[in-house]
Amino acid sequence: MQITLYGRDGECRAIRRLLDGPDGGALLLHGEPGSGRGAVLAYARRHAGERAVLAGAGLADEATLPYAGLQRLLDPLLDRAGSVPDPQRRVLRRALTGGGCPAGRRLALATAVLALLAAAARDRPLLCTMDDVDAGDPETAETLAVVARRLHRLPVALLLTAGCAATADGIPTHRLSPLDEQQCAALLADRRPAPPPAAVAADLAAVSCGNPQALVDLADALTPGQWHGEEPLPAAPPADGALGTAYRARLDRLPPDTRRVLLLAALDPDGDPATLARAARTAGLPVEALAPAEAAGLLRAGPAGVTFPSPLTRTMIEVVAPLADRRAAHLLLARTLDGRPLRRALHRAAATDGPDPALADELEAAAADGADRAGAAAALRRAAELSDDPARAADRAVAAARCAWTAGHPDQARRLLSGLPADPVATGRADLLRGEMQLRCDAPATAVATLLTAAGAVASADRGAALLGLARAGEAICLTGDHYRYAEVARRAWALRRPGDPPDVELLTTFAAGVGATLRGDHDQGGPALRRVVVLGGRLAGTALTPAALICGAVAGLLVAVDGAAHRLADRAVELARARGDLSVLPRALELRAVAEYWLGRHATAAETAREGLAIARATGQRTCARVHLGILAVLAAVRADRATSLARIAEIGDGATPGSRPYAYAQWALGVLDLVDGRHADAAARLASLARSGTARGQVLVQVMATPYLVEAAAHDGGRPTAALAVFDRWASSTASPSRRALSARCHALLAPRGSAEAEREFRTALRLHPTDTDRFERARTELLFGRELRRARRPRDARAYLHRARETFTLLGATVWAEQAGAELRAAGESVGSSPRPPAQLLTGQQLHIAQLVAEGATNREIACRMSLSTRTIDHHLRNIFHRLGVRSRTELARLFA
Repeated sequence: MQITLYGRDGECRAIRRLLDGPDGGALLLHGEPGSGRGAVLAYARRHAGERAVLAGAGLADEATLPYAGLQRLLDPLLDRAGSVPDPQRRVLRRALTGGGCPAGRRLALATAVLALLAAAARDRPLLCTMDDVDAGDPETAETLAVVARRLHRLPVALLLTAGCAATADGIPTHRLSPLDEQQCAALLADRRPAPPPAAVAADLAAVSCGNPQALVDLADALTPGQWHGEEPLPAAPPADGALGTAYRARLDRLPPDTRRVLLLAALDPDGDPATLARAARTAGLPVEALAPAEAAGLLRAGPAGVTFPSPLTRTMIEVVAPLADRRAAHLLLARTLDGRPLRRALHRAAATDGPDPALADELEAAAADGADRAGAAAALRRAAELSDDPARAADRAVAAARCAWTAGHPDQARRLLSGLPADPVATGRADLLRGEMQLRCDAPATAVATLLTAAGAVASADRGAALLGLARAGEAICLTGDHYRYAEVARRAWALRRPGDPPDVELLTTFAAGVGATLRGDHDQGGPALRRVVVLGGRLAGTALTPAALICGAVAGLLVAVDGAAHRLADRAVELARARGDLSVLPRALELRAVAEYWLGRHATAAETAREGLAIARATGQRTCARVHLGILAVLAAVRADRATSLARIAEIGDGATPGSRPYAYAQWALGVLDLVDGRHADAAARLASLARSGTARGQVLVQVMATPYLVEAAAHDGGRPTAALAVFDRWASSTASPSRRALSARCHALLAPRGSAEAEREFRTALRLHPTDTDRFERARTELLFGRELRRARRPRDARAYLHRARETFTLLGATVWAEQAGAELRAAGESVGSSPRPPAQLLTGQQLHIAQLVAEGATNREIACRMSLSTRTIDHHLRNIFHRLGVRSRTELARLFA
């Protein structure tokens, strides 16, 4: 029977190399219980080929019998002991018959083992496997480690497995890592005729922590309803599964006092050493009783507290403990905890059966602090279970799911919602949360209907929640590119307005109205509304100050091109989300901050922000948000003409981005820019024109507006005129007070004007006049490059050089090498002698020249520099002349600009 090993490709390749190689050697495979150590050894034995196989295992029951494991491993070969030289044979016989081995003769014993293996391998090569070598007697482990380092000249392969903390000098080691989500899904698909739904597979992967045996035990214990996602899933692997049995056997070998203190440590998620010490003293136990558990690799104790090798280890210690022991330990910890109401209530609840309304109220009150989102989720879940009122139970279950989501655990939130008691209002709130998770995680198209329905269900009871749901439905609409549907969002939000609304409610209704008007091209109505949202966002305080409201303000700021205000609001949303531990909104807030930084010309900072957003989105299961950040990173790399990075980011987006969605549009924008850089203008124009369908309100209109300057540049090269896209951009740019947007508009019209015409020159000069000097240096340099090219082609090379020089200097300083090379090529075409590969100033100057240049850029005079460097002013003058020549600048102002 062929058995597939998931997630073990690297280990299998290493084993095959060892077995197929001409020389001998050894491998040590280590991992936690259930990680598949035995399965990997079985794989090796199946692929042993012509090798004879010796198999042994370390047994805990024989751990006190020196060389017991070695004796069982070598027993089939002892009839060949006569071929071992006599002195070594005596040492071997003594060790294997219980006589032990003096410390001074241990090398001789290892040599005897090598001789015995060599004698056996004369007939055919050997494969020796020793499972759980660290569980048996330590003398066997030490001897096999010495042997393993000396096999390179023998046709003998030795495979050892050990616990997750095992290492051995000089022996190649492989750690059996947890399976990732895809590998878990593949393993689950093998357990039953039909694979489970993707959400169930993801939940089981999270519960099992990627442990293969835990995953198998869970899969085998599920009911058909659980397998198909129709019933709630278990929160831990079963106690009677293979993994539970293995852990119970390990725990049974520990002294009773050790097991009691170990359970206390496992039930205290904070790992606080003071709490553990107090609880142990209350129970009349010394903390030192943990020493055997630490020796067994079940935990690590230190001044900072107790840690476990993996979260699963803590879980399994709790799962296999007898119910009475668990309850006693929880009550003991509850009595020990002072000043920590949430933890105390959770421990009391864990030791309680049946409804307990008073304790449920205590749990809810303790969760209200909000500092520990994961703890609050657990408290509210237990409060729901202890409630005797179905409506209160439903409210608490939804609140628990909300806390789990904000803590970054969408799978846990889904599990909590799946067992929700029937209650109309609670169902509406649950659907708001479901829709938000669909938006951020995996199904933005489905989220639209979910959120619209849920907003209608809760509108009479909670207008604020309904408006926020509508705002997120609008976000899903924009994300999927179905902008025509935003009219319904705006209509519903407007219907919820009331006279004298508080600022946070006014912000949401005005936001929906402003976005709706902007998307239909009515900037006269949309612009003032969105600017009002920006103002309201800056005034929020108290309970009205939320990351979600600030995010709406940041979106409004970007739509009316007040980039600085948008950046401040997005940055404040990021800081507030971090302070509150709300991971659910962080990727979105970071996305908006990155877009604002793009418009401000801070491309490197924008990339850093997007990378942070990507990491958080991936860690919290927000796959849609992760693709958006990948798209932003692809565009930023393409704009810098970094083809390899851009294509790598696009490849990471993969097939998950549907055509018309924002991640897909970002990828197409990036590819269009790369086409433009490579001179494939027609391909670039076609790709960028396809981002949105003019007049249909479908496609990524907002992304196409951002990409329009590149679309015009690509189309203009071949005489094309993207009239519709440019008209949209012009109407938007003219409705804003942004000089940078108007500069880009003027540049687009310059590119479309007849070559060499007064109109082209006028529009280019307008663009350069409008470009801010303190921000967005990259776009200004792009305009200077394009204007310089226009002047050169109009046979005005002398006029072109100044613009091309400035463009080249800026691109060089920004590290945009390809654009700098294009500017250099234009300079050479204009008759200027320049190097083919410009370098940053730091590489063009000596150390002393660089120091002087930096002081000049800071505003120091020659006399001040001479005093600070203990040089004469004449020497400083001499150095400055050389600096100007090397950098190609003509004044201190240009030098300062280069180092700005």
